[in-house]
Amino acid sequence: MLHAMDPITWNPRRIAIGGVTGVGKTTMARRIAAILELPFTELDSLYHGPDWTARSSFESDVDAITSGSSWVTEWQYRVVRPMILTRADTLVWLDLPTSVSLARLARRTLIRRVRRQEIWNGNKEPKLRTIFTDPDHILRWGYRTRNDVRKMMPDVEANYQSLQIVHLRSAREVEQWLEQLSA
Repeated sequence: MLHAMDPITWNPRRIAIGGVTGVGKTTMARRIAAILELPFTELDSLYHGPDWTARSSFESDVDAITSGSSWVTEWQYRVVRPMILTRADTLVWLDLPTSVSLARLARRTLIRRVRRQEIWNGNKEPKLRTIFTDPDHILRWGYRTRNDVRKMMPDVEANYQSLQIVHLRSAREVEQWLEQLSA
């Protein structure tokens, strides 16, 4: 597993960004795509249909995107994770402290709700009080799944040995790695 200051000795062209809910996967993916001038696709926009329903074309859409020679996307949704890893040459694992990811998630959720911002396909954040009534509210989900990626990484390392895994543990390391990528 590589770290922020390890040299980038390969040419990243098919990049997945992994991490827990709220850690900044989409932001990181957009930044990498801009630096390397690669196409970026946000998986949430493919997964969520109107009224938060799962879109039936999700898997085939991800298949089409990851079949390309270059792309950047998030590594999420259990059903497509193996497909993404099989096709990726790089996995950037954002392993920031739980306090950081939960604070980012809370801030993002609150801003989206207060602004009544459309997220994907007409969907908006639910009323904040649903954190108490909905066990799958994004803030409860973020807390409940805060260690899931960490638990998956030993299997990822063992089963995808040709994959370059970059493990970033702080915002500073994120910036260091992006700076190196830009050089």
